[in-house]
Amino acid sequence: MPNKQEENEPKKEVLDLIGGSPKKKRAPQPEPVPAPAPTPRPAPAKKEALDLLSGPKKKAPAPVPAEPAPESVQPAPAAAPEPQEEEPSSGDKVINLKPPVSVSELAALLQAKPFQIIKDLMGMGIFANPNTPLDADAVSSICDLHGYTFAREKREKGGGVKAQQEPLKEPEPVPVVEEPKATLITRTPIITVMGHVDHGKTSLLDYIRKAHVAKGEAGGITQHIGAYTVDYNGNTLTFLDTPGHAIFTEMRARGADVTDIVVLVVAANDGIMPQTREAIAHSKAAGKTIIVAINKCDLPAADPMKAKSGLMEEGLVPTDFGGDVECVEVSALTGNGIDDLLGLLSLQSEVLELQANPKANCRASIIEARVEPGTGSSATAIVESGTIRIGMPFICGPYAGKVRALVNDHGERVKKVGPGMPVEIIGFSETPNVGDELVEMESERAAKKLGEERQEELRKQRLAQPRKARMEELLAMMGDGTQKAQLKILLKGDVQGSVEAIKKAIMDIQSDKVECIFLNAAAGPISESDVLLASSSDAVILGFNVKVESNAVKLLKREGVQVKLYSIVYELIDQVRDAMLGLLEPETRETIIGHAKVLQVFKLNKGRAAGCMVEDGKILRSCEARVIRDKTPVFDGKMSTLRRFQDEVEEVRAGLECGIRLGDFNEYEPGDIIECYTLEKIQQTL
Repeated sequence: MPNKQEENEPKKEVLDLIGGSPKKKRAPQPEPVPAPAPTPRPAPAKKEALDLLSGPKKKAPAPVPAEPAPESVQPAPAAAPEPQEEEPSSGDKVINLKPPVSVSELAALLQAKPFQIIKDLMGMGIFANPNTPLDADAVSSICDLHGYTFAREKREKGGGVKAQQEPLKEPEPVPVVEEPKATLITRTPIITVMGHVDHGKTSLLDYIRKAHVAKGEAGGITQHIGAYTVDYNGNTLTFLDTPGHAIFTEMRARGADVTDIVVLVVAANDGIMPQTREAIAHSKAAGKTIIVAINKCDLPAADPMKAKSGLMEEGLVPTDFGGDVECVEVSALTGNGIDDLLGLLSLQSEVLELQANPKANCRASIIEARVEPGTGSSATAIVESGTIRIGMPFICGPYAGKVRALVNDHGERVKKVGPGMPVEIIGFSETPNVGDELVEMESERAAKKLGEERQEELRKQRLAQPRKARMEELLAMMGDGTQKAQLKILLKGDVQGSVEAIKKAIMDIQSDKVECIFLNAAAGPISESDVLLASSSDAVILGFNVKVESNAVKLLKREGVQVKLYSIVYELIDQVRDAMLGLLEPETRETIIGHAKVLQVFKLNKGRAAGCMVEDGKILRSCEARVIRDKTPVFDGKMSTLRRFQDEVEEVRAGLECGIRLGDFNEYEPGDIIECYTLEKIQQTL
């Protein structure tokens, strides 16, 4: 009997578990059976029931109350969360990373040993050590091998892009004037010295600065912009020295745009000259205050009244004549009148009430750019608002950068520069363009993003070129003689401003027959890449105040590229003009010297000859000739035979008979006209 009870009891419990009892006839509930525990019964019955159903032993004793039917229904919702509990467990295996990441760091996140990760990488063909950085693809593969899911970090991307898209239009307005007066301070005035070449602009600054800049310039001419600061009675003045030569018109215009006061230097012995008029025009167009410094008053031929009269003709009325233009008679050699000029400049700056906010977003104007060995691209800038500091990220045109060093006009390294002060900035990714505006950015990442967008925009503009001419059009141009000869130039200069000015001067050379094509015009020494570009394009390299790198010297000899180096701009432009003339093929001029009429055709052993009568002019054996039949040329070539009876002659005059044979032509007919002419080559002009 006990055995029968033991056999019956398990059967009853099995029925209870599978829903076989009358109370629990629910067929849809067999799936959650393995999870819940059976109702409390004697231990042997519980064990056998679990063995029959292959249920887990650990989960059997988990829920204690399971007597009534409602409690037995509870296991169904308890089973439902099980897949939900697996999702967090898989969620825990999601690794958020921002590659690159080292092998040791990845091993720590995967809770593995570094040598295990290295072994997995070797299986993928990657040989690494614990410090080797891994990219996104390698990290994803390793995470998959270890049962983890790799997800790239996106903390800064969403906000970063939005923050970087806004500054595209942000640099346009300059809201310095609208700032509260409490934040504004009196800034240093920016003074531009302008005038005709050799009127003493740089010498005047030399005396003020106690420096000799002019001695360092080739030919005694300032070839690029310089910026200097001067202290006078506790006030700081910033001077811009601009070139005086005619081709630097754009550079002088650029200097007038960033300046507050213009000092117009006029030589007392020369008066108003062409570049003086240009400087006046630039100053008036920019709406700047003009102060005239009449220089060279120490010379015996000095005539200050002549200079003042010339100013009146240009619309500048001196105060001596009842106008509003201050004129100061100075001498850069003796120093007379220099203090009066500086005092007048200080007074004028106080009248203008120049103010700026040093805590505002930094803005600066690039007045010069260059490439120097060891430091890379650098630029001279004038701070308009804000303060430039070391480590400041910025955007300048299409190029981003970060300030690595600041050098003042005395060659000293400084940590920050305020408004109105000149400074040389080191930290550009590429050489900026003169005239670009430097704007401070929130972060280096934002600056790079904006720079990439601007470069992409420039690339699209370059690609949107006009449609190429069709082959038929090109052939028609060549046939008409309208196709221009091309002089290909690769120009390298010491500073970007000089390069732009020289390029403009060459492009201004007027020619209907020759055109100049600049393959590249940039600042910096002549490098190997420049030589290769010139070699592949059949171009000539022009260098202005630059040298050829040592690696490029050997390449020049091997490629046979012509390089011309200059230190004075006059010579460069004159030789380019001569080169353009040399490209023109000499024009061929035809001169008709005589006509002969064919009277009879003679057969010879080697062909035929024409018996002719010279009608006008003369026939020369060394000249060209053509056969004209019914006013249409049928042959044109050299004369091979000219005979008078049986003798070879060099010349036959009008009214005489002769025998003529032209090259291999044998189709003479009576009545043909043989026209004799000479060709003369004449050198063309531009």
